[in-house]
Amino acid sequence: MMPVSPQVAYDNLRLLETVDVSSSAFYRQMAQEVLADPRISLNWRQAIADRLIQANHLLGMQTVSSADESY
Repeated sequence: MMPVSPQVAYDNLRLLETVDVSSSAFYRQMAQEVLADPRISLNWRQAIADRLIQANHLLGMQTVSSADESY
């Protein structure tokens, strides 16, 4: 995969709820690659990590609320 800019990864994470599952997975993968790149500034990595954590939390909440087996 070609290196992606931190700005693009950050912006794409904002789109997770509006794209299909495949695109969402691709955007998450891009974000993980940026997070793993030590050449990216800590500020960018922290901002991306924060947005990814928030998106994962929302996904978890949607999954639990839509499951019939939730407690």
